[in-house]
Amino acid sequence: MHARTQAADSPALDLGGRESIYQPEQAGRIFPHVPDFDDAQAARRHLKQRLAGACRAFAQHGLDYGFAGHLTVRDPEHPHFYWTNPMAVHFSQVCVSNLILVDHQGTVVEGEHAVNRAGFVLHAAVHEAHPDIVAMCHAHTVYGTAYAALGRPLAPISQDAAAFFEDHVVIRAEAGAVAVEEKAGQSICEHFRGVKAAIHQNHGLLTVSRHSIDAAAFWFIALERCCRQQLILDASGHAPTLVPPDRSRYSREHVGSEYIGWLHFQPVYAQLAASQPDLLA
Repeated sequence: MHARTQAADSPALDLGGRESIYQPEQAGRIFPHVPDFDDAQAARRHLKQRLAGACRAFAQHGLDYGFAGHLTVRDPEHPHFYWTNPMAVHFSQVCVSNLILVDHQGTVVEGEHAVNRAGFVLHAAVHEAHPDIVAMCHAHTVYGTAYAALGRPLAPISQDAAAFFEDHVVIRAEAGAVAVEEKAGQSICEHFRGVKAAIHQNHGLLTVSRHSIDAAAFWFIALERCCRQQLILDASGHAPTLVPPDRSRYSREHVGSEYIGWLHFQPVYAQLAASQPDLLA
């Protein structure tokens, strides 16, 4: 596992009380704000909308593969339950009304569809072992799955890849095995302590968030993109110039945070909600 090292070797930025350098200093600008809810029903509605939007975003980015792939987010009122996409429904057809609520034993407690067995095995184990993790994403993607076969961490070849520097792990346990037994989920769940992503050898990519489904979904899309770039670079036969560790940590802290993942997802969601309003049905 990579130990996450703070970017102490770079000068700290004075953000003036802001969470990110990307938040505007000028007052009154139109800019996304993380919502805050006093009502559990409103919070739940928001989470379900964003989960459905994340599924549509996966479809838009070509991250579908039959019925494979599962995205989860904890219920705001009942954290031992999580919302997930329904089994055997294409990502592009997921909407608020067909999401299902599942407990850690894999029982559907709300909704009409069945749960994906592999989704239950992996996600339930991670959610149960890590109460701080609120969302998790996994899909069988082209580039992430190909890169996972190499069994190596992602190198900081760019600012984008540096967002994952010392913030992801390579998991070799249960490599290539179909995760339908509960022990398979338990064998990998401890790897997610303190990181936002994992490359599961011979299987694919997984991302988690302690912030939102928005962040988990965006960092999955970003990780798939980084794997594609790395494979293209490998195919060129040329050795890259890597971002140095101090610069990688600096980039990770400022462009690889949970907040930045959430922020990146906002235009993705806005475009989907405007062009595919049925996702809110």
